[in-house]
Amino acid sequence: MEHPLFSLSTRPDRRILNYTHNDTEITVTPSVRGLATIHDKDILIFCISQLMAAVNAGRATARTLHLRAHDLLVATGRETSGDAYRRLRDAFERLAGTRITTNIEVGGCEITSGFGLIERWEIVRASKGGRMVSVAVTLSEWLYEAVLSKSVLTLSREYFSLRKPLERRLYEIARKHCGRQEAWVISVDVLLKKSGSASPRRVFRAMVREMIAADPLPDYHIEEIEGDKICFSSRARMIEREVAGQGGPSLSPATLEKARALAPGWDVYALEAEWRGYWHASGRPRLRSAEAAFLGFVKGKGEA
Repeated sequence: MEHPLFSLSTRPDRRILNYTHNDTEITVTPSVRGLATIHDKDILIFCISQLMAAVNAGRATARTLHLRAHDLLVATGRETSGDAYRRLRDAFERLAGTRITTNIEVGGCEITSGFGLIERWEIVRASKGGRMVSVAVTLSEWLYEAVLSKSVLTLSREYFSLRKPLERRLYEIARKHCGRQEAWVISVDVLLKKSGSASPRRVFRAMVREMIAADPLPDYHIEEIEGDKICFSSRARMIEREVAGQGGPSLSPATLEKARALAPGWDVYALEAEWRGYWHASGRPRLRSAEAAFLGFVKGKGEA
């Protein structure tokens, strides 16, 4: 999430990408089909969510996952048309063909290695019309070890509704660096570098300003501030400030732990922010038990 491993281009991108920031070095080499895109990353996010659910439930895990293609498409907000299955197959090809060489630290160890994002994939079962029904995906050992060491962060479910590549990339950067802080500031130059955008600086700045006007990111608000900098602020904090001094619901750490058990794999802080938003939008009604109301909301999300 911190470093640009995926292309933001909507056309085949066959550039070799070289990225250096502080002590991290990354080279991303495409296949003849081009670099894996940030929309291809949906497949990895889905695979990681399945692995994390198994880890949290204490079930056995393996690098090879067996997935229903339809479930993957639905979970990542995609159509289930014949063309969507064809695009899914192309995404598997790009993920398997893109090679990464890096010294990113995983599980407390810095290891320089080269790998593909997925080691292999295969259609296990197809429909009579040739459409994939179930698929087996073998993750790279590097990615698998990152998941087992819990070097992952949850994303808002609304992430998949972001259609513009730069919107997705800036959300990832905000999620990684802002987290639960009230705000996080970055210069335009460094943001351009971290985004992986191939656009000139002036074009990138214009795109960010468009995004500021549209305010599309879940969980985070963006604004331009003095000194040629961009500020990301947490919407949860914004809601908390709005209701401060007006009887805003208070939730204990124990309640958040219960919420994690009710909705494994979800970000409880994002759920808390969403719940507070509903409470605030409905006129801040008096709650007999804020904790029971929140856990009921979370339970509904988990069951859905």
